Amino acid sequence: MSSEKLNTEFSGGTLRNLFIFALAMAYLEAAVVVYLRLLYYPHGFHFPLKIIPTKVAMVEIGREFATLIMLWFAASLIRARFRVRFTAFLFLFGVWDLFYYFWLKVLLNWPASWTEWDILFLIPVPWIGPWTAPALVSVGFILVGILMWRKPQAFDGPAFGKRVWLVEIAVALVILITFFWQTTPVVHGAIPDYYPWWLFALAYLAGLGTFLSAYLKRNLK
Repeated sequence: MSSEKLNTEFSGGTLRNLFIFALAMAYLEAAVVVYLRLLYYPHGFHFPLKIIPTKVAMVEIGREFATLIMLWFAASLIRARFRVRFTAFLFLFGVWDLFYYFWLKVLLNWPASWTEWDILFLIPVPWIGPWTAPALVSVGFILVGILMWRKPQAFDGPAFGKRVWLVEIAVALVILITFFWQTTPVVHGAIPDYYPWWLFALAYLAGLGTFLSAYLKRNLK
């Protein structure tokens, strides 16, 4: 598949449409969280967590899973090879997650600070951390999507070597570990008091730096 065809399939119009879709999805998710907080945290969201009914928890897990499916199938509508669709998914995920917090700020005036703790995700167990951490990851996903859109020739042939992919997978696992750092104590009623920013920063910079280095080498040849 040629670069010209890839550029047509993942055009500026496509990127704009993906952005609008993710923006709407973010509002939808924020609206659901507004209702949940009015029910379970009428005086404002805070830790320790309130234990919600099992049935409601299962519905929430299902909703999060459904959100991932919707984002993936929106990306898969692009007529292109898997790696292009995966890049589109990362872009969608980044915009959705970042603007989810934007809409919460608009609707609830939350988060109140850059280090506000949040329940980030529930699958397979609760992810706990300052909202800024996943927001930074989302910025990285958006950057990947935009760069790949601007230089579609990066998809001609093997995009990146095995070393790059191994680093990115390792980085993802380390960042996930930071999100699970406080899971056990919080689930048992504790208030989160420490997030390993140093570990997150090392992993984040390693992942972003590895991607940018491989991307520039490929596109500056």
